[in-house]
Amino acid sequence: MKYTLPKLNYSYDALEPYIDAKTMEIHHTKHHQAYIDKLNAALDKYPELQKKPVEDLLKDLDSLKVDDADRTAIRNHGGGHVNHSFFWTIMGPQKTEPIVDLVKYKEEFTKAALSDFGSGWAWLVADNSSGTLKVMTTSNQDSPLMQGLKPILGIDVWEHAYYVLYRWERAKYVENWWNVINWQQVKNYYKAAK
Repeated sequence: MKYTLPKLNYSYDALEPYIDAKTMEIHHTKHHQAYIDKLNAALDKYPELQKKPVEDLLKDLDSLKVDDADRTAIRNHGGGHVNHSFFWTIMGPQKTEPIVDLVKYKEEFTKAALSDFGSGWAWLVADNSSGTLKVMTTSNQDSPLMQGLKPILGIDVWEHAYYVLYRWERAKYVENWWNVINWQQVKNYYKAAK
């Protein structure tokens, strides 16, 4: 089974003026597609792994019987695929009511997104064993799944996520991103993690 690019539930221009259509199109069709292509290439010699959900590959990364270069490719590109697939679902043009239990994390989450040096992600995650919530960052395309954590909310702070519209102004991107959160989907992830 080859991994494929998920379709968005909205058009590329649906998040304007907060996220522009050109960024969405490039981010989805070029960046996300490249992660998928490279993940599929890395798994070509492991047909048994191609049958697994990519989330399972990341959760069991250390125990996979693959060579080190392929493990790194699965980590980077599998993480990129999982992170972006999640990211598209928690955004949307619909105005939904924020979840009070989660809004209290906004300041800490925003601070994490702005403090991440270089490329990575800021997350609100649930611990699978205790259900407690915490804010964290991951570098590059590392996924919280690799640490046994369940993503509830996540923002891509790689420059490709905002550079067309916001240039170097990550803070403006993060501030405006709060306007496109699909709180209903976030609520679904939150309920599933409890």
